[in-house]
Amino acid sequence: MEQVFADHLRIYEPEIVDILLPNIEQEVLDVNLVQKQTDAGERSKFKAFVAVGNRDGFVGVGTGKAPHVLSAINKGVVEAKLAMTRIQRGCGSWECGCGGPHSLLSRVEGKYGSVRIILLPAPRGAGIVAADMAKTVLSLAGVEDCWTRTFGETRTTLSVSGATFEALKNTNKIVLPGMWTG
Repeated sequence: MEQVFADHLRIYEPEIVDILLPNIEQEVLDVNLVQKQTDAGERSKFKAFVAVGNRDGFVGVGTGKAPHVLSAINKGVVEAKLAMTRIQRGCGSWECGCGGPHSLLSRVEGKYGSVRIILLPAPRGAGIVAADMAKTVLSLAGVEDCWTRTFGETRTTLSVSGATFEALKNTNKIVLPGMWTG
């Protein structure tokens, strides 16, 4: 899977993720009932928010909508596997400095909808200090210690989990001097 991301290849089928990451876990973040008004009345569907990860640096978030709950969850899992990304982990806390991959390398931000989240590296043993949705996404990514700050309408499940996922994707945009090759 590392080679897929190193070569900037795109994953087109979720079965590829199943083969390359056999120990992947999935968690349903939320299931909502949504309705569409038609000429014949209302048409109801279920919308599921799902996060997948292997707790070792790979995570994905997806949504699925279908007339049945199980179908919506399965569609969400497929979308999350196709959106899978690798994150940079490390010990970015000045209080710890152990060098292990238990937290983030530096401060990162993510925005989705009206929610903006800031993820801050924490020392070993601090745990994940975040709301339930953000905590689930961070733990599936393999982050053990992290502080968060959220802004905006944080009652929306999709926005909080999406902002956390965007912040985790932004860890790949950071290049510290220790990563320089020369």
